[in-house]
Order: sequence, then C-alpha cells, then structure tokens
Amino acid sequence: MTTYVLTIQCPSRRGIVAAISSYLAENGCSITDSAQFDDEALGRFFARVSFKSELDATFSLLREGFAAIASRFEMDWAMHDGARRMKVLLMVSNHGHCLNDLLYRWRIGALPVEIVGVVSNHLTYQKLVVNHDLPFHHIKVTKENKPEAEDRLAALFSETESELLVLARYMQVLSDAFCERMAGRIINIHHSFLPSFKGANPYKQAHARGVKLIGATAHYVTADLDEGPIIEQDTVRITHAQSPDDYVALGRDVEAQVLARAIHAHIHHRVSLNGNKTVVFPASPGSFASERIG
Repeated sequence: MTTYVLTIQCPSRRGIVAAISSYLAENGCSITDSAQFDDEALGRFFARVSFKSELDATFSLLREGFAAIASRFEMDWAMHDGARRMKVLLMVSNHGHCLNDLLYRWRIGALPVEIVGVVSNHLTYQKLVVNHDLPFHHIKVTKENKPEAEDRLAALFSETESELLVLARYMQVLSDAFCERMAGRIINIHHSFLPSFKGANPYKQAHARGVKLIGATAHYVTADLDEGPIIEQDTVRITHAQSPDDYVALGRDVEAQVLARAIHAHIHHRVSLNGNKTVVFPASPGSFASERIG
C-alpha cells in the first residue's frame, strides 16, 4: 500500500484533528504517523499526517474529497504521494564536501530524491558529476552577466521540473527578486560563525579567538542574506589543541550532515513555514528507515 502525506496549516480551531481522522477513516484509510503543533502566540495550527488506503482509494479521489474539509477550516494544505521522489537541482562552487556527501547518500538510497542535475559557476566538479551520470551545467557568473545567469538558472529549474534548489556551498549571492520568486524552494548551508566572523577564512578567525564550538545552519533562502527560516542546525566541540585545519575539517563534516538532514526533512514534507520560523516535525521512531529508502 502506498503511503500518502497530508500537510496542513490553518487558523487554530476546535475539531480540526477530529475532522481529518474522521475523513480518513470514512474513506478506508489508516493513519501511520501523525504530528501536530498549535502556535498559540500566532493562533496557527500545523499538522502532518501519514496514512495508507486499505480500500485502494485513488490519490486523486482522496485529495478531491478532502477539499471540502480544507475549505471549512481555511487550510493551506497539500496531499503528497509518498512513492514519488522529489526532483532536486544542486548547485556548487569550489567547495565540494556537501556535493560529494549528497551524491553518495543519493547513490546508496539514503537520500530518496531524483537529482536532475548540478549547476556550478566553475568547472571544478564537472568530472565528478558526469561520472555519476548526471547532467552538469556550467553557468558562469560575473557582475555584468548576473541577471542573464539567473535567467538561465530559472529556465533550467523550470525545464527540469525541479521542485527544490539546494545550494551545496554555492558561493554566489542570489538576487532579491530570484529569492522572492523561489520562496520556500531554496535551501542553503553555511557555518555558524556569522555574523561574528565574516569574509574570508572564518575558521582561521574563529581559531584566533579560541572558539570552542563549530556549527552549521541549513535554512530557506530569502532576500535577507543568510537569515532565512532555519530548518536544521548542529554543533561539534573543539579544544585549544586543535589547529585551524582541524576547524575546517570538522566544519565540513557538520555542514554536510546538517544540509542532508534539512533536505531529508523537506522532501518528506516535515517542514512548514511559520513566518520567519519553521515548524519541523521529527521522523517518528521506526519511520526513518522506510523514508530513507523511499
């Protein structure tokens, strides 16, 4: 039986959960995983429900039938086919640790997505990408051609029917207009030293100041540089005995892990935007393995 995922957010009211569960039961569906959050400060309700049809009800009929309930509760909602893999376009510049990590996870089935290609403003990882039998797109970016480069990127995103753009250490700043047009569909990763250590060699700057924690943040991209809604974060401890090179190595590891977890949450519809924040529902015990292999 195919698993479906229902995601909703709406004004907080009594009876929402009862309406959802009653509808699914009446249509021969069993709930396999359910999570909800009531943001009392904003008066918003969020939920994610996984379910299976025991009477072979079609996806289209289940979705059409739910529309009446969604209208009654003023829901922003979506119903997803759990068997369909999201189409993802990756971007990279000259730091390849996140790209390598994502390609490895994808190859072994740990990241169940359809990678439609890799875009770069350099040729550094062309051979790596081609060796994975994936399309490589070189879009050079200069101050003079930046609008044209973004137009090419937007066209490629559309032509490949991509649903998510991942900046796997892509070091070009996207324009405000592009970020606004792609809201909620671009994930970026960066080190946790902002805004304290900006510019070149942030890890060297951190070493000079005796920093004891290295971390990374994955977030949705907005027009506010590196300040979009946060999806995932993590840290690793360091000591006075470690060198700037150790800082860099540890930083690469935590960046790759945080980015992968953020993508995993997004493709399984566990993330809802909540203003400048996100609601991220964790994978329930026992569900991660089935999500991992798709």
